[in-house]
Amino acid sequence: MHSSAPILSLLRSRLRRERLLETAVRLMEVHSPTRDAGAALAVLADILADAGLDVSREEADWPSAPAVVAWLHSGKPGPVLQIDCHLDTVHLPFHPPRVEDSTLYGTGASDMKGGTAAAVEALCMLRELDLPVRGSVLLTGHDHHEGPWGDKRQVIALCRAGLHGDAVLLPEYQAAWLPTAGRGMAIFRIEISRAQPPSHEILTDPETPDVIGAGLDLAGQLRSLPLPDSPGESPAGSESLFIGKVQTGEIYNQSPRTCIIEGTRRWLQPGAGTDARRQIEGVLAGLDALHGTTTSLEWEQQGDTFHLPVDHPIVQVVQEVHTELVGRPLPDGPKLFIDDGNIYTAEVGIPAVTHGPDALGAHTVNEEVPVSELERIALLYAATAVGFCQGLGIPAVPG
Repeated sequence: MHSSAPILSLLRSRLRRERLLETAVRLMEVHSPTRDAGAALAVLADILADAGLDVSREEADWPSAPAVVAWLHSGKPGPVLQIDCHLDTVHLPFHPPRVEDSTLYGTGASDMKGGTAAAVEALCMLRELDLPVRGSVLLTGHDHHEGPWGDKRQVIALCRAGLHGDAVLLPEYQAAWLPTAGRGMAIFRIEISRAQPPSHEILTDPETPDVIGAGLDLAGQLRSLPLPDSPGESPAGSESLFIGKVQTGEIYNQSPRTCIIEGTRRWLQPGAGTDARRQIEGVLAGLDALHGTTTSLEWEQQGDTFHLPVDHPIVQVVQEVHTELVGRPLPDGPKLFIDDGNIYTAEVGIPAVTHGPDALGAHTVNEEVPVSELERIALLYAATAVGFCQGLGIPAVPG
């Protein structure tokens, strides 16, 4: 493989910090909780069109927020590198963007409007330099990423419409290692209810079903469920069942009508989500018989298992560029979360590299990312696009 040093030197001369930050701020100024990212996607489309890219909007199974599809064509045949970006944010209070001490703060700074802005800057640099000299770069932006509010429908629709590359980069807040394997995951919500309305503790008939008692029983049973053993030293980790939220009652001496338990179930074997759900359903059937309650289960599968072949050209190019930028390759590691890379591998079998800025505060109200990290990702993505689209062993700089 040719060294990426020449192309990185050329790209650095075209990197515009002010433009990158302006893009980030424009995207972050628009509040875009999941299922309501239409306005932010419109801003992204305008930015990309102004940069000279070929931009279209695709309904992608969500007409209120059509996905953005932007192409940078070389005019010559070659591989297509896709950069996939979600513009929806989790349902937390909105914090507008601000830049202080070379750090970008605000909703979406780390997850993932900051990374999206870095990807846009990469495309701007490539456009100005008429790169790559063969192949194409595709940027997709969409809603419906963050669960449980979104169900990944737009990424799935884009895949099924053939709107994808030969490999994909995702600028999520994963920077310390290269995720090569990941677990499948579903979010579950169990509601335990009774027919009787809420009542004061001293006025509650002793025969009235106790939803809190049923909830405690359920939580204990779920936490004690036998989970499949990990196959050897699995690079993805181990199977898990996690309870993160228990909600019931309105006041200390009220016997409530409902108890809600929410959490996640993660698995290692492809397609094992169905068996994981059935296992929980079996527990619920016994619970109702014992406590006289009625339970309902909502099961939102966010993605199946993930595997990244480390010998694929996209991995080799990313590693070479990363080594040139920071002096070392990325170590292999697990993908701890579910992202849209799981969808791309499951739907169309293309390799997905999740690597973005070293940012903090994802899924909190305190998101932040150093501007230097956004610049690093812009350079890495642009150089990777050149290396991947032009092919291994082809000089990165024409002539």
